Amino acid sequence: MLFYKSATPLLALPRSVKRLLVVALDLILAVISVWFAYYLRVDQTGFPQLQQKYVYVLAPLLAFPIFVRFGLYRAIFRYTGMSALANTAKAVGLYGFLFFVAILTFKWAGVPRSIGLIQPILFLLFVSTSRAMARFWLAGQSTKGYPGVGRLLIYGAGEAGVQTALALAVVREFVLLGFIDDDSAKVGRTINGLDILGPDQVPEAVERMGITDILLAVPSLGRARRNAIIAKLRELPVHVRTLPGMVDLASGRVTVRDFQELDIEDLLGRAPVSPDEALLARNLFNKTVLVTGAGGSIGSELCRQILLEGPQKLVLVEHSEFALYTIHRELEGLRAEHHFSLEIVPLLASVANLDRLREICHAHRPATVYHAAAYKHVPLVECNPSEGVLNNVFGTLNMARAAMESAVEYFVLVSTDKAVRPTNVMGASKRMAELVLQALAASSAVDFSVYCGGALGAVENRTVFAMVRFGNVLGSSGSVVPLFRRQLQEGGPLTVTHPEVTRYFMTIPEAAQLVLQAGAMANGGEVFVLDMGQPVKIIDLARRMAKLSGLTIREGDHFVGDIDIKITGLRPGEKLYEELLIGDNPEGTAHERIMKAREHHISWAELAPLLVRMRVAAEVSDERAIKEILKELVHGYGTQPIVTTEDETTV
Repeated sequence: MLFYKSATPLLALPRSVKRLLVVALDLILAVISVWFAYYLRVDQTGFPQLQQKYVYVLAPLLAFPIFVRFGLYRAIFRYTGMSALANTAKAVGLYGFLFFVAILTFKWAGVPRSIGLIQPILFLLFVSTSRAMARFWLAGQSTKGYPGVGRLLIYGAGEAGVQTALALAVVREFVLLGFIDDDSAKVGRTINGLDILGPDQVPEAVERMGITDILLAVPSLGRARRNAIIAKLRELPVHVRTLPGMVDLASGRVTVRDFQELDIEDLLGRAPVSPDEALLARNLFNKTVLVTGAGGSIGSELCRQILLEGPQKLVLVEHSEFALYTIHRELEGLRAEHHFSLEIVPLLASVANLDRLREICHAHRPATVYHAAAYKHVPLVECNPSEGVLNNVFGTLNMARAAMESAVEYFVLVSTDKAVRPTNVMGASKRMAELVLQALAASSAVDFSVYCGGALGAVENRTVFAMVRFGNVLGSSGSVVPLFRRQLQEGGPLTVTHPEVTRYFMTIPEAAQLVLQAGAMANGGEVFVLDMGQPVKIIDLARRMAKLSGLTIREGDHFVGDIDIKITGLRPGEKLYEELLIGDNPEGTAHERIMKAREHHISWAELAPLLVRMRVAAEVSDERAIKEILKELVHGYGTQPIVTTEDETTV
């Protein structure tokens, strides 16, 4: 321990001082290697004789400029690897050639020609050994003898695992104790003195070595095999993480902060939906595309994926100035990175402002609109039903009306599974938005004067309207996974509203891909839903995340553990189980994981008077009247026990 800690004062020196020490060491080694060469060749141990002193002067004077030219004094000893040693060998090789030529040319008295061969070999040995010992001394002190560091196994003895191990040698956060690999040909062998274990040996090794962390370094592994590995590791008292980016590894900047928590796909234990590239590009390539709510979780991901499909112009509509600034700056970076020539137009606007939306659509003439602007946090909308209705219902109507008047080709609404037999205002308002679009889609021309009064005349409908309905979005603002991760970092408890609450889950990229693909398949009025597999119990997700963080849970008969799961009770607006379809027998589509339903709707003539009543109620904040109209229009609303959770976000 004292040996390793003795390097600390040296590491604290200024870089210029450390560089001078390295130069001095090399010059001394050059002189020593000359002395050893004379000793081996002529058994001479005394002072130089005749013209031998010239060789003592030549060696350091020749080595210094060559080493500088090869950049050997820019390297950091703690990061020395095979590439640095190879560079050292090249420098000494050139030095040896010039040194030998000088010996032959000057023919100094008392200097055998063989000195020109022996000395460079000894010099290479001394310099390489000094680098290797310095790396061992300086890097080794970072991981040995310090209490509280993590004890790590790397799962994967391939290139990624080995590169990770090399990078870990320069940080203090972990002591690497071995590798794990599925390849039986590798099991039992070693890498840099560390054993490669088979998967069956891991439980015993965890207990024997006191392992605290396992790092997955298998980036090319298939999802099914990866899930199987994680399922086994979940039973061990270790924190499971995944590999950082290869750029960080290559730069030697790996720290504990670079090790990432497991992907959301790992937590769900299922593969994401694969996109159909032809569908993704159909309504995007070389077109003007408009996205409302462009700075939100779904809207921003839509923008990223749309940009990659090569549109002519991307119009960002967002109410929040900061959110718009953030996504615009990110998209400009992506555009520069991929050398795209599209125009990105950031526009501040509220969907509640019809005139502003008309102005935007008239100026930019979008071919496709993705309407993601919505109030989506269930408990907040439950407390503010007037604002929820004005934004979700009438904001959608305003955007749809502006789109129709500008002859937008496709209009796609981002909806939610909470619109199915909703038990909260947010879900009911999203179902109302669906009803608005279904009514518009069923009309070849729409007389908006029925809704807003005045003799406006009918607006011809040349827009294809579609809706995309999906479940909870993991990783979005307010979603359950970031909440649980924050609670794990704080030491708990993990809060779950009810032990039986289940939800359908998907990732933000999946949701965005679904919206883009479904919109491309629309003919008008469809509600698209995703086959999302089996729903997940929230409490099971909480247990899974705790175990993968290396924590044990105190619940039931288990009074000893690291963290609690607290049942907070059902809140107004939440269902225990979510649904995706109102009706039965959904139709298939060109995408194997996307279904289509033409659900019951009412005509625009029937809907418009009810919208008038609802708008009046919303503008005067008559919550009772709003909910009565929602009960009248939305199937299932207000007929079930209701609860909601702030732990989850839907759109």
